[in-house]
Amino acid sequence: MTFYLIMLVALLNHTSFKGNKVLMSLFAIDLGAGPATIGVLFAMYSLFPIVLSFYAGKFSDRFGFRLPVTVASCGIVASLLLPFFFPHLATLFVAGTLAGICNIFYVVSIQHAVGAHGEGPERMRNYSVFSICIGVTSLVGPVFTGFAIDGVGHRTTFVFLAVLPAVTVLTLLLYPAMLPRPKHQERRSARRGMLDLLGNVRLRRVLIATAFLETGMELFTFLMPIYGHSIGLTASQIGIVMGAFALALMGVRTVMPALVRHSGEERVFSLSMFVAAVACIGLPFASSLGPLLVMSFVLGLGAGCGAPLSMVLSYNRSPEGRTGEAMGLRQTVNKTMEASMPLVLGFLSAALGFMPVYWIGALVLACGGWLMASDARHKPVTK
Repeated sequence: MTFYLIMLVALLNHTSFKGNKVLMSLFAIDLGAGPATIGVLFAMYSLFPIVLSFYAGKFSDRFGFRLPVTVASCGIVASLLLPFFFPHLATLFVAGTLAGICNIFYVVSIQHAVGAHGEGPERMRNYSVFSICIGVTSLVGPVFTGFAIDGVGHRTTFVFLAVLPAVTVLTLLLYPAMLPRPKHQERRSARRGMLDLLGNVRLRRVLIATAFLETGMELFTFLMPIYGHSIGLTASQIGIVMGAFALALMGVRTVMPALVRHSGEERVFSLSMFVAAVACIGLPFASSLGPLLVMSFVLGLGAGCGAPLSMVLSYNRSPEGRTGEAMGLRQTVNKTMEASMPLVLGFLSAALGFMPVYWIGALVLACGGWLMASDARHKPVTK
């Protein structure tokens, strides 16, 4: 029952957050913002989490999962209501910053809870189910947001999205014992810092590959609404394109455990990044809805295995009693890329156009694939 509660919380909060970022981007365009300004806006989601992710992991190790998830969900509700009451471009920057700070405590805690709920193959299965759940939210969030914008406008859509984390808060208040504290040995983690964890070579290599993967994911999340708008797609069509990406994520994650059993985590991680790189090369040639749906789907197939495998490898390679810190450090890497990439991509796309930016993303993904392929070749023999 505990695992199903974790999945319910993930569905509610992730759907809201996925829709939120699309809504913020399209609302900013409606308010007259350009790609560079939207890049800064997206960076605000990740600016403070760069510093806070590691400490969110320590907090989760010490105090469990329910408290950070509940408080974070309340903050996400507030961040969504701000643009409704104050529909100005400046408000979006405040709301994005607040959403990013609150979301990082939720994300680290929920990912830690998933890993703590099982061992070995069960942990792989749990992360696979969790990733499918996130894929559902990546489909529902943008598609719902796009149709809601076309139907009721930007401001009312913020209220609709705020309802979801509000239900999370209500659920956790009604069932306080369903989200357990972490195991005893995890609560007694050693008082060491981030640099100590980075000294773990095997964990560090996963984190580098994660950074490359996150660059590719951010390339799609950030540029697709802007690129779709530039070729004349409506908000609903942009939502459908992003939904195709999410549909592919869900599809490939259903078979990921079988792929891992056959080839191993590192090899599957590597191959998925190479497929995503190929899709990035083809994306700027897709100038209408049909081809864009195809390329987005292929990119989703490639990127789909990366995030869950990154979580599994980070959890498995973490020192005993410091799994929350390792998951937090992984989020530090993710948020660093999320903060920096929109700035870089926004200015590059404004200066050079979309094609060079997509091709740079393809090169970065290919480097990540090479790194994981090297890890697979030198994987130590276990059990």
